[in-house]
Amino acid sequence: MRQVGWISGAAAAVLVAAGAITYAVADGSGDDSAVEVPAADSADAGFARDMAVHHQQAVEMSYIVRDRTKNVEVRRLAYDIAQTQANQRGMLLGWLDLWGLPKVSSEGPMAWMGMAGMASGEDGELMPGMATNTELAKLNTLSGERAEVLYLQLMTAHHEGGIHMADGCVEKCRVGVERRLATGMVRAQQSEIDVMAGLLKARGAKAR
Repeated sequence: MRQVGWISGAAAAVLVAAGAITYAVADGSGDDSAVEVPAADSADAGFARDMAVHHQQAVEMSYIVRDRTKNVEVRRLAYDIAQTQANQRGMLLGWLDLWGLPKVSSEGPMAWMGMAGMASGEDGELMPGMATNTELAKLNTLSGERAEVLYLQLMTAHHEGGIHMADGCVEKCRVGVERRLATGMVRAQQSEIDVMAGLLKARGAKAR
């Protein structure tokens, strides 16, 4: 069986710079001088910060399940999620660098959506849909189908939270290229939720 490749840490780091390049050339107006730099407390900056953190956990979970199962379908899905979200995370962090804005905020997660404090923050649950530290630790102890089921359940919830945040950016963000990225996230993650529902059904399980 062919070994599924995985994006390296070095490659992911390069994507941070790629995010800045993407922003510079793809805002859509064709006039970079006309691009307005968002404020530190804007929805654009808040979404970039929060989604970068959200994506990092998806990449982490995908790496975990890679080592806990040999199922080709689940490993392929995990690879796609890890690669896509590492790429997008690099873009989001690259934009923050380009804008000269901090990657953390004292306001806390989801403040840009008017939902600060919605997640308890307890046990590592920083935003809706994110897995807790306890859930990640449990995933690390499972193998085979049990690991697959928990991963699919956790990632389904993770995607649902991510779609909620991306919808918020589509509504509130002002930078065109960021809104387009958020729109693409909604479509792609909903498609992956549908795939995961089928994989869970095949294992006699369902999303939580």
